[in-house]
Amino acid sequence: MRIVFMGTPDFAVPSLKALVASGHEVAGVVTQPDRPRGRKLVLTPPPVKKIALDHGIKVLQPKRAAAPEFVEEIESLMPDLVAVVAYGKILKKNLLDIPKYGCVNVHASLLPKYRGASPIQHAIMAGERTTGVTTMFIDEGMDTGDIILQHEVPIADEDTSLTMWKKLSDIGAELLMETVELIAAGRAGRNKQADSLATYAPMLKKEEGEIDWSLPAEVIRNRIRGMPPWPGAYTHRTLKGRRIMLKLLSGKALPDLSGEPGSIIEAGDGGLVAGTGEGALLIERLQAEGGRPMDAAEFLRGHRIMAGEKLG
Repeated sequence: MRIVFMGTPDFAVPSLKALVASGHEVAGVVTQPDRPRGRKLVLTPPPVKKIALDHGIKVLQPKRAAAPEFVEEIESLMPDLVAVVAYGKILKKNLLDIPKYGCVNVHASLLPKYRGASPIQHAIMAGERTTGVTTMFIDEGMDTGDIILQHEVPIADEDTSLTMWKKLSDIGAELLMETVELIAAGRAGRNKQADSLATYAPMLKKEEGEIDWSLPAEVIRNRIRGMPPWPGAYTHRTLKGRRIMLKLLSGKALPDLSGEPGSIIEAGDGGLVAGTGEGALLIERLQAEGGRPMDAAEFLRGHRIMAGEKLG
């Protein structure tokens, strides 16, 4: 088949590589525009663009996926199928109607759960023990199309959004290839989603990363696991009248301890322990504003924190 691939971040890279290696013709790659990155704001191409250029594939980077001139370019590529993996923009009917076999999407959840832009993060923050990958035919809704295939994946207690990102991106590439072969053979099923069971995973906002110490310790721990790489989980301490951000990188819930929410219970050989709304949180790894990541013991050797100090 002649396929146009649409994707942007690292999550989409294994899928693009699998398509290129499959023998199907990748007629073009669509990705988001280059963006300024890092402290120096260097204009940087998306990971998918780099792979496409390495293989000599035509790259399109429209500012608007609904722009008439972009839709005309897709028409000119005459795709049999459009495969979408974490592209980041909603596709309208004028584009969905172009390919002979429609448009398919790889989504990192077991739909209809966690429709939206941040399914991996929201599943971990909710304390889920399983998640997965779904391929579906795209319609005009937000991840509401008919399901083709699903693959369930366990979430281990030590998993974070970063580790699950890697696992699900690799499985997504495998599931995409199975889906493409089913479509090529005319054997792809269509299973309607149960809208009554739908949950949503909207794009995270910076302020959602700030820890609410009145929440239970296990909920806070799951937020620390689910927030990387952005916005990350963080809190603040006040030192000499200045508010300093602390990024929390890993933690452990201590249900048998209690203390005032946000108040340091212990800061010493036993680690850095803060009270929460239910139980306490052992902060295992953290990063001071402008510093580097370190474990709590190392952090305490260079930062004076006393029992009773308040975070938040």
